[in-house]
This record gives sequence, structure tokens and C-alpha cells, in this order.
Amino acid sequence: MSKAFVLINCELGSEEQVILDLKTVDCVKKIQGVFGAYDIIASLECDRLEELRQTIISKIRKIDNVRSTKTLMGIEGQC
Repeated sequence: MSKAFVLINCELGSEEQVILDLKTVDCVKKIQGVFGAYDIIASLECDRLEELRQTIISKIRKIDNVRSTKTLMGIEGQC
């Protein structure tokens, strides 16, 4: 199981719509709006690393109003 946290910056005022869009993405397990340097944190779990990579690149980064992302990859075996 491949896991990652994706930190998301989005256009001002679009946070709720981005969260709704994230809820439709496979592998996204948890979403939290946050204050600070980022607007949203999404927790992802996929069966394969390649599936995780494609989800971030082809789905999350292409959501309307997502300006930037930073991905923190989980270390397998450490929970």
C-alpha cells in the first residue's frame, strides 16, 4: 500500500469546490481544510506507487483552481 499526504494551494475562495472535487478522486481517503501556508491537506492510499503518482499528476493537479501541490510520501512499514 502506497501512502502520501498532498498539501494543496488553491485560488482564493475556491477551497470548498476543490474539496468537493477531491472527494470524487480514487485513493483520496481524508481531506482537511487548514490555515497556514497551504489551504487543504489530502491523505491518499493506493495499492501501487504508480497508481498514487498518476492520481496526483493526472487528477489532483488538474482540478480547477488548484494552484500548486506538495507531496509528502509515506515510508512503508512505519505507521
